[in-house]
Amino acid sequence: MTDNQVKHSLDVSGHKCPLPVMRLRRLIVNIKIGEFVELKATDPMTLIDIPNYCRETGHVVVNVTEGDDCILYLVKKC
Repeated sequence: MTDNQVKHSLDVSGHKCPLPVMRLRRLIVNIKIGEFVELKATDPMTLIDIPNYCRETGHVVVNVTEGDDCILYLVKKC
């Protein structure tokens, strides 16, 4: 991630699907193409739902990091 790339943060910890996808969708429509969203989630179902949402809408999951207490996603709006 370079300094000139805009990154937005979204913490959906504690929320169960479909709320993480709905909140990501609400944020991503308001950012510019090429910008990034860093999403923090705790629901393991997001490992299925977030990539599916991105595939269906044309956005890209750049990175997924599974930690002990959360899952971090880096999503690029395309």
